[in-house]
Amino acid sequence: MAADTGAASSKSDSLPPLQAQSVPVTPLRQNCTILSDGTGHAVVVDPGGDVDHLLSLLHGREVEAILLTHGHFDHVGGATALQRALSERQGRHVPILGPDEGDDFLLESAARQGASLGLEGMENVRPDRYLRHGETLNLMGHEIDVLHVPGHTPGHVVFHDRRAKRVLTGDTLFRGTVGRTDLPYGNGEELLSHIHQRLFTLPEETVVLPGHGLPSTIGEEKRYNPFFQ
Repeated sequence: MAADTGAASSKSDSLPPLQAQSVPVTPLRQNCTILSDGTGHAVVVDPGGDVDHLLSLLHGREVEAILLTHGHFDHVGGATALQRALSERQGRHVPILGPDEGDDFLLESAARQGASLGLEGMENVRPDRYLRHGETLNLMGHEIDVLHVPGHTPGHVVFHDRRAKRVLTGDTLFRGTVGRTDLPYGNGEELLSHIHQRLFTLPEETVVLPGHGLPSTIGEEKRYNPFFQ
């Protein structure tokens, strides 16, 4: 069953790693990521907007789920419209999974967040279910671990694809910096602590795909990110 939780089947070890395509969306150039298995199946992470463009890229693919790292509008503003269009196209409900429930107040205000910056067309989001730290998603036969990394927002999660040695960090860890924590619900000490505990314990060769900007690796950020020197 798509988007199930629990261990993936043992045959996952013989599958080729998932492919990742970063698609900058919205004027904030947020990195929406399309994960695909090469057989026409896909998962979309953080579709913040530009839904028509995303739909064109997903033409001919069966999308199993939409994943959200956190509740900021540039990451979630297109999720509801994309879910609606994909569900109609595929003839079945495409679930929205995540983030942690701590970001429910942000999901419920995504349209207002976008409008405050002059971006119309954003929609609020009601996920099919929230995600919890430590659970494992079985998507396209692959195991995707969910790690709760709060601080930028209370309910921020990241997605760790162990087989591909890749982590989608949203707005927690970037190349040479970390997510902002100056909003009322931000917590800089908490963010740095959880990056240490839950990201810097991953293998150093793990590729970091952030929510904005260029990729990096866990090893590079441990050695050179000024926030950890």
